[in-house]
Amino acid sequence: MKAEIGIIGGSGLYSMQGFEAQEEATIETPFGAPSDNYVLGKLAGRQVAFLSRHGRGHRLSPSELNFRANIYGMKSLGVQRILSLSAVGSLKEEHRPLDFVIPDQFFDRTRGRVSTFFGDGLVAHISFAHPICPELARVAANACTDARVNAKLGGTYLCMEGPAFSTKAESNLYRAWGMDVIGMTNLTEAKLAREAEICYVTVAMVTDYDCWHPDHDAVTVNQIIATLTKNAENACAVVAHAVAKMPLERACSCGSALAHAIITERKMVPEATRRKLGILIEKYFV
Repeated sequence: MKAEIGIIGGSGLYSMQGFEAQEEATIETPFGAPSDNYVLGKLAGRQVAFLSRHGRGHRLSPSELNFRANIYGMKSLGVQRILSLSAVGSLKEEHRPLDFVIPDQFFDRTRGRVSTFFGDGLVAHISFAHPICPELARVAANACTDARVNAKLGGTYLCMEGPAFSTKAESNLYRAWGMDVIGMTNLTEAKLAREAEICYVTVAMVTDYDCWHPDHDAVTVNQIIATLTKNAENACAVVAHAVAKMPLERACSCGSALAHAIITERKMVPEATRRKLGILIEKYFV
């Protein structure tokens, strides 16, 4: 079974109203196993694939996630667009808990994560000045309006390593830099989705004000989970509206992101690497 739209998020999405789960797919990739099985089914008449980023039961920390396997698995299912839902802390007073932010920029504060499919004799440099698909971002923003969720289109997502939350000094520095929200996962997903020529957007769900705020200077997991639970209903509604309004054809350039990115001479690429990355690069080697 194939899918055209991928959803990455938490367990709350599996009980989404209108989602007709039809089967689970266990996918092995050249990069190892994804976080969990993909749940395949229909939503608003479209074929979708759901993946729990941290595994059902939240078993994997951000630093343990096999991002390459997760995105490669989506590609192997035929997914062309990914809606990624992510809990974040707010770095600005205007982004309140229970608000959603749809960032259009990222800033990297991770350490040593593998964020490319390439290597092993094949070099590619994707354009990443605009890391979010603008067409998909507009769809997500309109879906928030339809679902009556307070949302902002635009802003910068600072991606930290985790799993510990920020110190107050770090939080205040990020605010001074003008960052909007802080999370631990979505930049790596966005880079890999671009390499896989998949449209990608983050729907960042604000759970707290991070520790810079006098009322949130000791953020606890219990507090965040309480807000996450309230966000889950809104998230399901936003995804349902987004899928229902998703254009059938892509009008963006995400589907040709590798067209001018592969720099290695084709004849010099090792055969094993070509086989491993076949579903990503095959159309550029014919």
